[in-house]
Amino acid sequence: MGTSGSKARGLWPFASAAGGGGPEAAAAEQALVRPRGRVVPPFVFTRRGSMFYDEDGDLAHEFYEETIVTKNGQKRAKLRRVHKNLIPQGTVKLDTPRIHVDFPVILYEV
Repeated sequence: MGTSGSKARGLWPFASAAGGGGPEAAAAEQALVRPRGRVVPPFVFTRRGSMFYDEDGDLAHEFYEETIVTKNGQKRAKLRRVHKNLIPQGTVKLDTPRIHVDFPVILYEV
């Protein structure tokens, strides 16, 4: 009682050998169950870039422009953040592959 349908059919990826027999014992031999459909690798090779290109082709997280403000007859320079005419970096290839966040395995280091 209390088992879900996927555990009862032996599709639970963390099945233990202590379980009864049948499909659960067969699933206990493998750490992960093979998916029925398309095989998806557990690694991520690209990510979405967090930087932007400006009109000059410079790449940065933030862009600022210097503006001259006159206050009480004195000129002061202030930096104003630019939000317009920025192009997102797009997809960036990772140097080393990462494990996908939804991959159902717990990593443990002794």
